[in-house]
Amino acid sequence: MDLTNVPTPMLIALVVGGTVQLVCEVVALVVLARTPADRVTLGRRWPWALIIVLVNLIGAVVFLTVGRRPAPVTEPAPPVGRDAAVQAVVEELYPDQEHP
Repeated sequence: MDLTNVPTPMLIALVVGGTVQLVCEVVALVVLARTPADRVTLGRRWPWALIIVLVNLIGAVVFLTVGRRPAPVTEPAPPVGRDAAVQAVVEELYPDQEHP
């Protein structure tokens, strides 16, 4: 293939586009490998791997947007000793007053 007749801006655009596509596919495949199986939307990883590789940039973007379920929300543990810490601060700020 003779690339000498292709304008320089077109070559730059092709290289940038190819690099963006390759980076998006690699990122999507790494995210797919690290995502727990119970959070993958289709239930299995291999359909998403095929979609990412065969559909190129669009497949990677689709996986990154809708291919994963969010992680379940867990209730944070209550802070330990918070009341004692608050009481200590109140007593330090207002040492001459009675506190409940």
